[in-house]
Amino acid sequence: MEMITLNDGRKMPQLGLGVFKVSDEEVHTAASQALESGYRAFDTAAYYCNEQSLGEVLRESGVPRDELFITSKVWNGDQGYDKTIKAFERSLSNLGLDYIDLYLVHWPCPDFDLYVETYKALEEMQRQGKVKSIGVSNFQIEHLERLMKECDVKPVVNQVECHPYFQQKELKAFCEKHEIFVEAWAPLMQGGEALRDETIQKIAKTHSKSAAQIILRWHLQEGTIVIPKSVTPDRIEENINVFDFELSEDEMKQIAALDRGERKGANPNDMHRTEIPGLK
Repeated sequence: MEMITLNDGRKMPQLGLGVFKVSDEEVHTAASQALESGYRAFDTAAYYCNEQSLGEVLRESGVPRDELFITSKVWNGDQGYDKTIKAFERSLSNLGLDYIDLYLVHWPCPDFDLYVETYKALEEMQRQGKVKSIGVSNFQIEHLERLMKECDVKPVVNQVECHPYFQQKELKAFCEKHEIFVEAWAPLMQGGEALRDETIQKIAKTHSKSAAQIILRWHLQEGTIVIPKSVTPDRIEENINVFDFELSEDEMKQIAALDRGERKGANPNDMHRTEIPGLK
C-alpha cells in the first residue's frame, strides 16, 4: 500500500475504503473483506450511522491498532465549539477507539458561520491527543483561506468530490501550494457515468484493467487520496489492485481533458440545512 506523508508528519495510506450509506450488516462484510485484501484506511462519519459497526469489525480483526488509519467527521448539526467536542467524544466511543487518526469538519456550512470555532474544537482534541490529525471536507478556497488565517493548525486534507468529470483543478492547485492533500470522495463518480467513458474504456483495454482501476490509478498519480466505496467483495479487492501499473503521461493528459466541471453532489455554499438526503 502506498503511503503519503501529511503536513503534520504523519503517514496515511493513499487508498482506503469509504462506507457512506453502508448499512451495519454491509459494513461487517465490506470492512472484513477490505482488511483481508490489504486495506488499512477506513473513512466513516457520524452522519453515516455506522461508526459502531466499523469499530467492531476493526477490533475483532486482530489487526494491530497502529496499522490502521481511521477517519471520521463532525456533522453539520453538531457544529460549534462545545457541540463539536461532544460529537467527537460520541464518535470515539462508537468506534471503541482510544484515538481517531483523522477527524474532519464534514461541510463548511457558511450560512451557519460556525466552521472556524468548530475547527478550533478539533485543534483542542488534537492537543489532548484524542485525534492525531485534523482536516476538513467539502471546503472551497475561501473557506480554507479563512481557516488558515484564524486557526493555528493547517488542515492536513480537504476531502471533496473529485472524479474525471469534476477534477477540481483550481482547488487542487491551491491545496498543493499550501501542502494540503486533496482526498476524493466519489472518486469513480456517483452514478458511474465516468466508468462508461470511451477514453477510460480504451485506456483500460490497453492495460488489461477495469475502468474503475484506471480512474483510481489516475487519482493516485495525481497525488490524490482516494476512498472508493463498495460493498461487493470482488470490487473491494479489485479497487486495491492498482499499484502494479502506471498510466503514461499521454494517458494522464487524456483523462485531464475529460473535465466537465460536473458536480454531482451538493455545492458547499448551498448547505442551508443540517440534514439533506443523499449528501456525502
